[in-house]
This record gives sequence, structure tokens and C-alpha cells, in this order.
Amino acid sequence: MRYTDRDRGTDPWRQMEALQREFERALGGPQQGQGPNVAFLPGRSARAYPLMNMAESADGYTIEALAPGVNPDSIQITVVRNVLTVAGEKTAPEGVQREQFHRTERAAGRFVRNIELPTDVDPERVGARYANGLLVITLPKTEAAKPRQIKVQVG
Repeated sequence: MRYTDRDRGTDPWRQMEALQREFERALGGPQQGQGPNVAFLPGRSARAYPLMNMAESADGYTIEALAPGVNPDSIQITVVRNVLTVAGEKTAPEGVQREQFHRTERAAGRFVRNIELPTDVDPERVGARYANGLLVITLPKTEAAKPRQIKVQVG
């Protein structure tokens, strides 16, 4: 590490600041949206797009996925047993060359997200709708996965 004369003192706060500056320098700048955008890089945070909420009812699951700027025709939804896969492509703005950007925080490119569901769902009855950047997927449970009420017989 490189320390300045000011950092060589015994003040631990100055030493922490120096360490932070060294990390920022090594990583290419402060990590507050100013570094390279890694939203679509494999192995980094590609599995985190689109952001999703999942709710369960007695009949199935509802997933809401934030996907603003995604062309609905590019979205592919597949279900195999209890794994939901959402894939698609978010296109870059038209008419602006890459070199013209001063800041890019909204990445573009292909994405794939796999979500493991707690139970099997019926792939024939899966539905999806897209409006205003929100993708809503309904996943009905299979009859075998639905909870059954068992009546207790007396006698």
C-alpha cells in the first residue's frame, strides 16, 4: 500500500481512510455508480436482473418482476418442474453512440434469471402480462402440490 506522510501517524481513522482510498484506486474509483456497470456480466450480478417479488397463495405463486425498458417480445418464460426461468434482452437507447455517454447506470444486454419455486407448478397454466415495466407471472400449483384438508372421522 502507498501511504502519504499524513497517513503514517497513529490516528486509526486516517489509516482507515488511506486504506479506503487504496481500495478505491485498485477497483477503479468510488463504488457509488461510477465504476463499470456489471449488471449484465455473467457470474457477477447477472442473476439479479430483473428484480423480483414472489408471493404464495393456496393455489399458486405470483411473481412481479421489474423490467423497465425491456421489449415484451424479447421476454422468454420457461418452467421445468419447480424452476422458473425468465430471459430477455434490454436494448440500448437508439441514436446515441457508446462514446457519447458521460454516465451509464442503466445497462443493456441479454439477461437470464432462474428462480427455484418451493413446489411444482402446472406449466400448462402459467400466465404472464407486461405493463409499464412490470412483468407479472402467475404460476398455479399442481394438484399434488396444493394443500389438502383432511377430514377427521369420529368413531
